[in-house]
Parts: sequence; structure tokens; C-alpha cells
Amino acid sequence: MTRRFHHVAVLMGGTSAERAVSLSSGRECAKALREHYQVTEIDFTGDVADLVARLKRPNAPEAVFNALHGRHGEDGTVQGLLDLLKVPYSHSGVLASATAINKVATRRLFELVGLNVPMGRVEPASRAASVLPPPVVVKPISEGSSVGVHILREGDNRALPPNWPFGEQVLVEKYIPGRELTCAVIDTPDGTPQAYPALEIRPRDAFYTYDSKYADGGSEHLVPAPIPAVIASEIQRAALVAHRTLGCRGVSRSDFRYDDTACSGAPAGRLYILETNTQPGMTPTSLVPEIAAHAGLSFTDLVAGLIEGARCDG
Repeated sequence: MTRRFHHVAVLMGGTSAERAVSLSSGRECAKALREHYQVTEIDFTGDVADLVARLKRPNAPEAVFNALHGRHGEDGTVQGLLDLLKVPYSHSGVLASATAINKVATRRLFELVGLNVPMGRVEPASRAASVLPPPVVVKPISEGSSVGVHILREGDNRALPPNWPFGEQVLVEKYIPGRELTCAVIDTPDGTPQAYPALEIRPRDAFYTYDSKYADGGSEHLVPAPIPAVIASEIQRAALVAHRTLGCRGVSRSDFRYDDTACSGAPAGRLYILETNTQPGMTPTSLVPEIAAHAGLSFTDLVAGLIEGARCDG
């Protein structure tokens, strides 16, 4: 493999609600990258001056593999800092990151390019249970990994738990029955995005919660998803549209609901895109590595390809 870099940093940890996931992702990626690179692990605890010093000292890493998740990791913040430092980094840049983590901005862009999203609206958290007929899904506007997501069903009389920590405004969406699907888009070495076969998630919990994502045995994964060919093709098309519309690079993972119930109104059912993740997990139970492995792309080659595509914006 031709390498642009020899010494790389893996940036992990962070200060968001997804710190533990990021540490797991970062350690897995660092282990794989050591097959080809000198690797420095950086556990970012919020000390920006320390991070800058570690990236600008003599013999500092030439590039950063960004394994941060959540706020200050995939919202454009650290990407902007790395741009200022002129340190190339993996995954999406400032604009794509800041847009994709905001579920409201993402929905609006998806609607503009003709992608189908669930009925939804932004409301004060105190009114989340009353603005749409139940069941509804209530989401923080800018969190990942299903952090803070609640399904409110008929008879629920409290919108959200006491001391809701995720802001005064929430996104309330109509609950879509059916199946949970996801599709990874990974850039080829020349930068061309390629959509991989969709994966179906069958969570052990009522929906795809944080524990379903990261606990061993929390969900069953089926790849390729056992769905009609027309839906499989449409998922790949929509994931590519989302990746390009947001301006993602390296890798993205778009999540979908597929309503294949009898009342869905279409012979093959109806597909809804929910969101696009610019920093997909790289833990032992994460979806993108599993999808890539099924297609013959090893974990080592996946992360090496992401670091070789590292760059700054602007």
C-alpha cells in the first residue's frame, strides 16, 4: 500500500455523551492502523491547548484519524480547529459535520433533494407529547447514538423525563412502523463515494437504543438486508444522495425506516431516511465495519483508506 503518511494520531474520547463509544472506536482503529503506521493515541478531555501542543510539537503526527463522536467531535468544532492547524484529518469537514449533526437542518436538505422523511416538527420539549398523534419519536436536535431518543405511545402523559438535559427544543417525528435499515457509503481511493449493501437491524429492545447499538448481543444484524430488490436499490441511491448533498467525505452511514406493513400504501412498502452519521462507530459491534467486512473490505483496509483520504478544508 502506498502511504501518504507515516505517523498518525487517533483522536478519541471527547467530552460528549458518547465518550465511552469514542474510546472504544479509537482503540480499535489505533490497533488496526499500527499494522501500517506509527500511531499516537490522543484522549481528548476538552483541553484544547494541550491538543494543539501535541499536534504542533516536533515529530508530531502528520495526520489525525478522527474517532470522536457527538458534540465537539462530529459537529464541525474539532474539524475547524484542525483546519486552522493545517493538520489533515479523516472523515467529513466542517460544513458537512455541522449540518449532519443537526437533525433539523438535515431534514430540510433531504426534503429539498426529494428524499422522503417522516412527518415532523420542532417544538419545545414541554410539548413533545401533544403536537402529533401518538406514537411519536422525540429526538434531541444535535445528539447521536440514539442518546436521548424516546418513543411516546398512546397513553403516555409525560413528554420527557425530568431534568431533560438536551436543550429546550426537540424534534418530534411521526413513528414509522416496520424495519430498521442502514446503508454505508465509503469513498474509493480516488474519492468516489460507493454505497454498500443495506443492513437490517433487529434490536432486542423496543427500538434501536444506545444499549442496542453497543451492548454485546444488543441487536441482530442481517447483511444484506432481506428486503425487496427495489427497496435495496433505493436505499443505496438515497444514501449516496445524502452523502453528496451534505458534502460528506471518507465514510457516512445513513439510517432508514422501511414501512412494509399492510397499510403502507405502496406495493413494496415505503422508505424513509432518518439521518446521516458522518462519524460512524468503529467498535466491535458497529455497523460500518460489519457492512464493509461482508463486502470483502477488512477493518484494517477500511481505516487505512480513511486516513489516506485525510485532508483539511479550505
